[in-house]
Amino acid sequence: MTDQEAYRNERREVALFMRRLYRQGLTTTSGGNISLRISEEIILITPSATDKGRMRWNEVGIMTMKGENLTPELRPSIESEMHLSIYRAKNAITAIVHAHPLFASAFTAMKSRINTCLTAEARAICGEPILVPYALMGTAQLAKLASENIHGSDILLLENHGILAAGTSLLQAFDRLEVLENAAKMTLITEITGKGKPLGKARIMELDRLFR
Repeated sequence: MTDQEAYRNERREVALFMRRLYRQGLTTTSGGNISLRISEEIILITPSATDKGRMRWNEVGIMTMKGENLTPELRPSIESEMHLSIYRAKNAITAIVHAHPLFASAFTAMKSRINTCLTAEARAICGEPILVPYALMGTAQLAKLASENIHGSDILLLENHGILAAGTSLLQAFDRLEVLENAAKMTLITEITGKGKPLGKARIMELDRLFR
């Protein structure tokens, strides 16, 4: 058992971003999870069976990097191992946002590429996301696949599942997921109209050199 006041400010920030995720229509009441690594030993993570649209700081769980639940009154997210595996695999990552935004998630079901080269913002912020093969949610197999692919991109499209965005802060991870959802909408619009004009190779190289 841990002191309920422990890491109050950091837990408040995680809860704020989860409410923001729900408010922006990027996840459902029961869907998605957010985590924040606050030290080499401790992460904060949103639990299962909690209303994501009304989450409060004391509903954010505390776990060790070994997977020990320090808030036993809260049921750990079924995706805890996926979050932990990514933190273990890539030390630079300190925040993860996993959700099921409608348009981007639809692309994971179609196994189609989201074109992040339609705007400079999308290319600079999202780079080239990676499609991760299907694995049952909450399983060790999904955790393994996610941690293996996170070295290639900070945004993972989980086949027939949803999106995972990682970063060095909650704001960066959230921004990546939100911009990706807009890129998915733009991809759909340009494919329907047939009038898309993506950035050229030289412009993409310039953006990658400056931002990636």
